[in-house]
This record gives sequence, structure tokens and C-alpha cells, in this order.
Amino acid sequence: MQLFYNPNINEASEFFSFDKEESKHIIKVLRKKDTDILFVTNGLGYLFKTIITLASDSKCTVKIISFEKTEKLKYQLHLAVAPTKLNDRYEWFLEKATEIGVSEITPIICDHSERKQIKTDRFDKIIQSAMKQSNQFYLPKLNDPMTFKNFVKIKNKGSQLIAHCEETNKKTLKDILKPNENVTILIGPEGDFSEKEIQSALENNYIPVSLGNTRLRTETAAIVACHSVVFVNESPLSSKGGIPE
Repeated sequence: MQLFYNPNINEASEFFSFDKEESKHIIKVLRKKDTDILFVTNGLGYLFKTIITLASDSKCTVKIISFEKTEKLKYQLHLAVAPTKLNDRYEWFLEKATEIGVSEITPIICDHSERKQIKTDRFDKIIQSAMKQSNQFYLPKLNDPMTFKNFVKIKNKGSQLIAHCEETNKKTLKDILKPNENVTILIGPEGDFSEKEIQSALENNYIPVSLGNTRLRTETAAIVACHSVVFVNESPLSSKGGIPE
């Protein structure tokens, strides 16, 4: 199924028009025409089945035939990840984490962060594209960048974990995770979290965890953490259900 995204479509909509850029892609690139079927999500769990009523490359208009809503997962995964020195590595993480099943992402500025300024406009587009590519109907929430100091003061629901490289007493991530439980995981920059940051996290009820025996890049650590949470929550009988072929 090829999935399209627009946040403005909802269950009360009867007709809907794509913007000029998306319309051109649909008509000129994908060569869609009148009466062709398009599947659209608004990123809020809804899947809309629509039919093209006006195949214009400047304003492609569709009529909503039917819609359904997918239930949210029983757990929410929030990754707070420090920006990488090379921006493309962070973009790779955003794409893959979205495909795997992250719920929320917050870029955190740490003591050892080499990148302090972040523009999230491109990040939004990468997440949207990954959601469509992986046929998901919930768009992960991308928060504005925040300092580590301010982030750890926020009380998050469920488990609060910090993955760092210091040789201290840590539990393995697989021993901490439980199915159907919300979890927030902190992933540090290339130089890892500072000792002061680690102590601050512990004082704010974060549990230190290990992601394995090898030292991982920031973006790799974030993906390992993301996949571990999703894996623990997967069921042999689970399926997305209702996805048209």
C-alpha cells in the first residue's frame, strides 16, 4: 500500500485537496488519474480510503470513501537523544527509529554536545516520510531541542532510563524492560554524558542501563534501544490489522 500524509484531513472531511507540491508528485510522478484510489493518514491513527475526483497537478482533489482508526500501542517509547556532530547521522536515526516504532523524540543538548544549534524543519519531513514508507498511522512526536538539565527534571510516565558508558553498576536494558510499559531512554553525545549529568539523572530517578558489551555511536545506541523496546512488546499474534493490500 502506498500511503500519503496530511495533518488536515479528519473524520469529518468529505473532500480534500493536496497542496501543489504533493499534487504534482501524485499526478506527474506517480501518474495517478481520476477515479484512482489513494490511502491517506493524518498521523493520528486514522487511515482514509479516498478516490481522486480532480487529477490536477496543482490541486489534486479526493473524496473520502471510508476511514478507520488504529488503536494506539499499549506502550509509548520516548527517546531523548543528543544531536550528533554530523547531521546526516541524526537524520538516519530519526528515519530508522520511526520505521521501527518510536513514539516521541526529544533532541537534548548535553555538556559534551558538539552540535548545539538544531533546525527541526528537515527532521519533521524525514519522520513523515519514514512513517509513510513503513505504513504507520501515528506520526511520532518531535519535540523542540532541550537542555539535558531541563529534560531530566520532567517526570515521565513509566520507566526512566539512561544509557551511558561509565564503568558503574548498570543493569542490562533487556532485564529492565517490561511489556506494555511506557519508557523514556536518554542517549548521550559522542563524548557520552558528563559525570555531573549522570549524577543528575540518578537524582531524578533515572536507572542506568547497558546496551551491550561494545561502545556504540550515538545513533546506533538509539536504534538498539528503540528496537529492544519494540521487540519486548511484540507478540506472535499481534498485527496491524485493517491495512488494505
